[in-house]
Amino acid sequence: MAKRRGRSVLLAVILLCAMVAGARGGRQKHLIEMGWDEPDPAFMRQHVAELEATPFDGVVYNITYAKPGGGTGRFTWEVWGRHAFTEADLAPALADLEATPFRRFQYNFLRFNVTPADLDWFDDFGAVVSNARLAASVARRGGSKGIAFDSEHYMGDLFDYPKQRDAATRSWEAYAAQARRRGREVMEAFQAGYPDLTVFLLCGYSLPYAQTADDHKPLRDCTYGLYAPFLDGMVDAARGGTRLVDGYELSYGERDTARFAAHYRRMKHDALAVVADPAKYRRVFSFGFGIRIDQRNPKWLGWYPDSLKGNYFAPEAFGRVVRKALETADDYVWIYGEAPRWWTPEGRPKDLPEVYDRALRAARGR
Repeated sequence: MAKRRGRSVLLAVILLCAMVAGARGGRQKHLIEMGWDEPDPAFMRQHVAELEATPFDGVVYNITYAKPGGGTGRFTWEVWGRHAFTEADLAPALADLEATPFRRFQYNFLRFNVTPADLDWFDDFGAVVSNARLAASVARRGGSKGIAFDSEHYMGDLFDYPKQRDAATRSWEAYAAQARRRGREVMEAFQAGYPDLTVFLLCGYSLPYAQTADDHKPLRDCTYGLYAPFLDGMVDAARGGTRLVDGYELSYGERDTARFAAHYRRMKHDALAVVADPAKYRRVFSFGFGIRIDQRNPKWLGWYPDSLKGNYFAPEAFGRVVRKALETADDYVWIYGEAPRWWTPEGRPKDLPEVYDRALRAARGR
């Protein structure tokens, strides 16, 4: 009798484990496009049919605005600074979003860069917070899923402690505490503009963790060391249905499909070494992957649309990798590219062999 009960318990545990393991694979996955063909709302309004004819479920887009003296500026590239934008600045972009009849593209993300990064963590962050609230509000009213948060150091070394303005007089601990405070403020602003939004991080804690683990450095000496406490602040402030996604840009060039499980473990478990609140991290984070279609390697300097064997990803390998990434991810996989374009100003692809489009559709089972 005891043995039968033991076997029953064991079978129940095995069944439960199988259900948990299969839950991620049974979720609907979403494929997002991001690259140098990044559209703005005016383009999406004009070419929504062409965009939705691609294999994607959504796109990362940017917003431009008209300058009072003439010409245009780039909201996406000017949000992390001293200038606070107004509703009027973004009104035309919002009007285009609201007028676009999106059907398949239900997972669009407004890009929000940490540029121009011309202020210190201890400076007045009022403009940054205001811009975060406005960006999220536009994304919500425009029917987008949320914000694509790009933490890359395009301008200024925002997360590199030794390069901070007052690093000689302020400790790592002081800067880390201030970065965490700013993370809370930015996340609170996002949620004020868009309750229950998704913040798609091109890289989450996996980036500072990789620098500590692979380079054997403490956070204070890592290029993106301050990014970890900044994310702690975002996690602190997350509430309701708000979710954060680690897009894991570090998988751009992964060709070994057997390694995706290890990448997933690195995000979900290993990165806890640099997370302040592991329990909440598990509740609010989703884990995905980024794949770069025109990935580089030391022996390759370009993209060859007419000679596919020269490309880092042959079409078959590209499709195989994307399929495995989708199987392993919780919710999202994103495709990045520079040379090949899924759409151009005329709405057509350029330097993108059709076989790559077919490979992506096959990976999705479409």
